[in-house]
Amino acid sequence: MLEIDRLRAGYGEVQILRDVSLKVEAGDMVTLVGSNGAGKSTLLNTICGIVRPTAGRVRLDGTDITGWPSEAIVAEGITQVPEGRRLFPQMTVRENLLIGAYRRRDGQGIQRDIDAMYELFPILKERQRQRAGSMSGGEQQMCAIARGLMARPRILILDELSLGLAPIMLDVLVDGLRRVHAEGTTVFVVEQDVATAFDLATTGYVLENGSVVLAGPTYELRTNPHVKKAYLGL
Repeated sequence: MLEIDRLRAGYGEVQILRDVSLKVEAGDMVTLVGSNGAGKSTLLNTICGIVRPTAGRVRLDGTDITGWPSEAIVAEGITQVPEGRRLFPQMTVRENLLIGAYRRRDGQGIQRDIDAMYELFPILKERQRQRAGSMSGGEQQMCAIARGLMARPRILILDELSLGLAPIMLDVLVDGLRRVHAEGTTVFVVEQDVATAFDLATTGYVLENGSVVLAGPTYELRTNPHVKKAYLGL
């Protein structure tokens, strides 16, 4: 569904990504793991049209979308939940969800999807009139995921799902993502927390210094000596 082919990108003279290639199949849940500074967010921003690549291709269902503007990529069905949530803090939870549906014109469908988000994360219904910036970090992450889903993406990309969250809140988010995936949304999770990423996904890639150094089923990567030593503390 999503194919990254020998992608290179960076900022000015600084090259971050070095011939990165990976695939996200339709209906799969895939993870990209790596330490801070490995190039994970740069890759996502290049996929989503925020950073322009210097070489390589990004394809969605075989269509070359390399260098497309972000709004066109969203229209094609790719939505990113960025690192740090990036909510509109002075707007309410409901208003943030409506922002996620800004391209849509189906009022009844939008309301049904808002109700579905409240069912997925019930705390959002309780907080729907509360300013998003006044919620806890975990509640804000729920809101950010729900806002992304309001665009009805075919691929939901999450950048650092677990960052700064208590384990109990992370469990709620993981359960919610599993439900979203089970209902047919393809999910691409980018994480520093390798254990959480491998619990979620069936296929994984390891990014180091801007290059993919390992790839395969997550159950195999979990037992790889390098992964165990560098990322799992074993």
